[in-house]
Amino acid sequence: MHASPSSAGPGGRPRICVVAPTPLLVMEIAAGAPGQTSAPTTPGTAPSAQPDERAHADVHMHPGGQGLWVARMAVSLGAEVTVCAPFGGELGGSVMQMLDGADLTIHAVNSAAGNGAYVFDLRGEDRETVAHMPPPALTRHELDDLYGTVLVDALESDVLVVTGAEPASVVPASFFGRIIGDVRSAGKPVVADLSGDAALAAAEAGPTVLKMSHEEVVSADLADDEGPAALREAGRRLVAGGVGAMVISRAEDPALLVTQEGASYAVGPVVSPLDHRGAGDSMTAGIAVGLGRGLDVTESVRLGAAAGALNVTRRGLGTGRRDQIERFAEQITIEDAQDEETG
Repeated sequence: MHASPSSAGPGGRPRICVVAPTPLLVMEIAAGAPGQTSAPTTPGTAPSAQPDERAHADVHMHPGGQGLWVARMAVSLGAEVTVCAPFGGELGGSVMQMLDGADLTIHAVNSAAGNGAYVFDLRGEDRETVAHMPPPALTRHELDDLYGTVLVDALESDVLVVTGAEPASVVPASFFGRIIGDVRSAGKPVVADLSGDAALAAAEAGPTVLKMSHEEVVSADLADDEGPAALREAGRRLVAGGVGAMVISRAEDPALLVTQEGASYAVGPVVSPLDHRGAGDSMTAGIAVGLGRGLDVTESVRLGAAAGALNVTRRGLGTGRRDQIERFAEQITIEDAQDEETG
């Protein structure tokens, strides 16, 4: 069922407000291009003819963090996106400069302690974390500024997307419950992609959609195991408690959607992933954009599932082409979930 967008931006372009509590600077070290040679060890000497894969590398720096990856995919899907986030210190300035020209509107809250960063080495078979500098917890005044910034912007938007903090200690769980409750009380849709105590606080506030991974559901003691029956029961309890719709991503398995009408799976073609990271964030963005366009939850989940599936076939989190995603969404079917025999 399609509903006509009533409050989308100019030309039907939805406006999405994204809360990004912990924007990060991400540095990635990738293997250099084939045929590169080692650098000369002495000025004026010729480089060695032998390739030196460790000495030569491609180094990439870009803004990251869950909220920014969600925002980037929402932009790819044609939304007008605003990001509410704390920035400060040397790294915060660098991240904001990188976001310039990214077709995002940034509502920055000053953070005296600054932002965090990751350094990854991609030259081996597995992604290796070389260094991680987590940001410190926001002060009470910074939290107040962030809350006010989010509230005002969310009330001017079509959909609020709430993403988590990494590490969780940066923002207390109560912050998420409070902002979700207040925005929902104003009649605005809220999509929350959270884990741990933040997800539990969000569930009590009754978001339009709460998205978690199957691992996060089990880790939060909402389900005894990762089996389909346990996950469906967890989703039903959350919906009965006030969550509008529960979406549980399940890695390479079809995502589970639980609403008051029942449980179903978003089933699509199998794809070969280049990088599994970012699929969940892309799904969240697709769901939010769908709701912003006036689609119902089921159709929004189809769009989200397509965005998540195609994102893993690309290099770059939260990236994709709108035309491809929307065409791929036509290949996603919503199938009723049947209870397995428990034997």
